[in-house]
Amino acid sequence: MTRLELKKELKLACERFVSAKLETIQKTIQSNKDSLDSESKSSAGDKHETGRAMLQLEMEKAGQQLSQVQQMKLMVEKINVTKLTDVAALGTVVKTNVGNYFIGISIGKVTVLKEDYFVISPGSPLGRLIVGLKGGDEFSFNGKSQKVIHLF
Repeated sequence: MTRLELKKELKLACERFVSAKLETIQKTIQSNKDSLDSESKSSAGDKHETGRAMLQLEMEKAGQQLSQVQQMKLMVEKINVTKLTDVAALGTVVKTNVGNYFIGISIGKVTVLKEDYFVISPGSPLGRLIVGLKGGDEFSFNGKSQKVIHLF
């Protein structure tokens, strides 16, 4: 697999993650809307109002999650996998003596051709350390020293 194909595969993993999250949130929102619509004014009084209030809170929470996932989607759209670089940035694969990283969105470990890559956000604590590094640079994270062996 070429460098370009690897980067495309890692970006695709980010796209799949965002799509799955969006689908889950949209189902939650629809379910909550259906529940709100089916709630009819009854003589249940306080119990009825408490149920509606709880559903409203769930709707607000789902709305916030939707906003976060839409921001992730925008970040994924900005990833340029055709650009090879010698400085770590969004869309860069960074190989260190400790592990492999792809700077994209925070989704965790992804395995491509039996090799693990940690897909991290440039704004995460580790991402902030890695962005801007070049081959041969060193950094320390969680008390563990790492050296950039190769990036593209």
